[in-house]
Amino acid sequence: MVAAMRGEKLYPLQFIPVYKDYIWGGRKIGERYNRESAPDCCAESWEIADRVDGMSVVANGSLAGTTLRQLMQTIPEDLLGTRGHSEFPLLVKIIDAAKHLSIQVHPDDDSSKKHGGDAKTEMWYLLDTDDGACVYAGTVRGVTPDRFRVALEDDDLAPLLQRTPVQKGDIILVPGGRVHAIGAGCLLLEVQQNSNTTYRVYDWGRLGHDGKPRELHIDKAFEVINWDDQTPQKMSPTPIEESPTLQSWEVLKCPYFVMQRIVLAGTLTLSETLEQCHILFGLRGTARISTNNVDATIMPGSSTLLPASVRNYEIVSDGRELEIIKIVPLSAN
Repeated sequence: MVAAMRGEKLYPLQFIPVYKDYIWGGRKIGERYNRESAPDCCAESWEIADRVDGMSVVANGSLAGTTLRQLMQTIPEDLLGTRGHSEFPLLVKIIDAAKHLSIQVHPDDDSSKKHGGDAKTEMWYLLDTDDGACVYAGTVRGVTPDRFRVALEDDDLAPLLQRTPVQKGDIILVPGGRVHAIGAGCLLLEVQQNSNTTYRVYDWGRLGHDGKPRELHIDKAFEVINWDDQTPQKMSPTPIEESPTLQSWEVLKCPYFVMQRIVLAGTLTLSETLEQCHILFGLRGTARISTNNVDATIMPGSSTLLPASVRNYEIVSDGRELEIIKIVPLSAN
């Protein structure tokens, strides 16, 4: 298998989704994206993941059945285009919050080295929202560890967090160390460092599947919370290109990835030359993506990994406007 993969001409890779049925999930992922295999309570769809607790498996082409970990172990530079990563650097998810997620925090690079756990900075691109939907991210000014702990004891933590109303198209950055929670009624695309380290500090008084309160990690959370984090929450896209047939914006750039939103009109063909892998997520419309004589279909809710070794690719819309998100992982530090 190793020799075969090393000699394989790579192509647009699509993966079998990994579904998570956490207690706060809903039905939007299955219903909106025609995912018949999604469970009735589907909290997350791990679209591209290189993790033991949720491993992506190639769904299309000659590499069908191969795991992302196997690709990383045998042809990492063909896949990523960069050195320095022992595992795929990002985790891409769709999240459906039918109920509030727990209030939680993840380590950043510095605190993970000091206190353990895997660093996790993430961003949320709101795919849709119910009326009145919000997110919580960052503390209000003047919050101290002592005040935070008292609020936990009094079961009154939410007033200490920045509550941000959200709507479709909003972008929220959540660096490691920022206390946060996704509010009920949010359907979103999450792109994050490849980590599943989560320290839960408050769970709204609910019970888990076993009828017992879910575990909290308050002491670990206090080690990694950034108590001076009052940064404004919503990001503002920056225009990159605008023409009658192509519009693009830089949605976000952080140390771990760059994200763009692209709108193609009509039957325009987009051709690019890769130096690093690209991840494409379909927002609206349908198109064909072609390289190395292999086609894949972009449609709403689809995720496609374009390996760096394909060098160039074409996207041809079906004659209607196409809207996609493009994500490019950045080199390891």
